[in-house]
Amino acid sequence: MFVKETEIESHKVESYFNDDFIGYRNHLILEMLYQTGIRLSELINLKTDDIQSDSIKVLGKRNKERIIPISKDLHQKIYNYELKRGLLDSVEPFLFLREDGKKIYEKLVYRIINNYLSSHTNLEKRSPHVLRHTFATHMMNNGVGLEVLKNLLGHADLSATQVYTHNSFSQLNNIYSQAHPRGQKK
Repeated sequence: MFVKETEIESHKVESYFNDDFIGYRNHLILEMLYQTGIRLSELINLKTDDIQSDSIKVLGKRNKERIIPISKDLHQKIYNYELKRGLLDSVEPFLFLREDGKKIYEKLVYRIINNYLSSHTNLEKRSPHVLRHTFATHMMNNGVGLEVLKNLLGHADLSATQVYTHNSFSQLNNIYSQAHPRGQKK
């Protein structure tokens, strides 16, 4: 239940969205969910003041605050979006807005993600939560520890994070089969 890296490559994502406010916003929503693993509710409630050059401050479940690092590339995308956002002349403190200057809502984000994933993957589930799973799976497959992932995802308990280990075990099994002399297939 995750998106393959090839289905969410940067050049595919960028060419999919228009070069206007909606395109910048929708592209950033997708990138933000994929690159940070934040929850839908956390995305919707992000405020412009929560953005730093190297991190975002997220208010999670039970009003628990956490800091998530972001790449320079993601920060640049946020900056470019904020330039377009500034033309709306809105007083809303929230980062993600509709064209009328009001805060985005859950169903809108679902539609954005579903539309993109429908054209780029064969997954049956095409929700923002799939991108959270994708973030976690890709992090695990690239060596991040369970405790670090727990903190990035804002889980209160390690058992909630352990659901992502099944995908990593499959990758470990493949590596073992290829690398260990007794594990190699004949």
